[in-house]
Amino acid sequence: MTRFTQADLEAARDRLVPDVVAGGLRVLFCGINPGLMTAATGHHFARPGNRFWPVLHLSGFTPRLLKPEEQRELLEYGLGITNVVARASARADEITAEEYREGGRLLAEKVARLKPLWLAVVGVTAYRAAFDDRKATVGPQERVIGDTRVWVLPNPSGLNAHWTAATMAEEFARLRVAARTDPPTTADPSR
Repeated sequence: MTRFTQADLEAARDRLVPDVVAGGLRVLFCGINPGLMTAATGHHFARPGNRFWPVLHLSGFTPRLLKPEEQRELLEYGLGITNVVARASARADEITAEEYREGGRLLAEKVARLKPLWLAVVGVTAYRAAFDDRKATVGPQERVIGDTRVWVLPNPSGLNAHWTAATMAEEFARLRVAARTDPPTTADPSR
């Protein structure tokens, strides 16, 4: 992995990172916003301490541990990645309430267009802010966007220490089972 200086990371602030999406996915994972390492590399969940990729594998979503630079392989499994807020920042607390609300609105439009079976927001605080649902907890939500159901997952950041990789993998696996019992769809990688 390329070593980035603090100046390299700061230069990535406010960059946009392209989504990994297609129409008809089984699950569209949605992060809060790209961190500086993600923006510098162009690969989602790229910070070495982030547990997204290991948890995705431990939960059975992927047959092997993928590296962030292999993110496009997710499409082969009917999975994708986007963010609530597109711009990169050093910390999630740099995102304003207005950005979260606008991000939620844009995310709902994206989901309506792409029609995944499930939208999985990784981070209950981000979900609450984006969709003005202060009582949301981890797990399936009452909200639907078109025909897409919504599940809130724990944030895989290394800063979220009260969730271990094992307990996160259990929650991710609950979603995986729910997504497998849904009618199958064909992801269209050209979208």
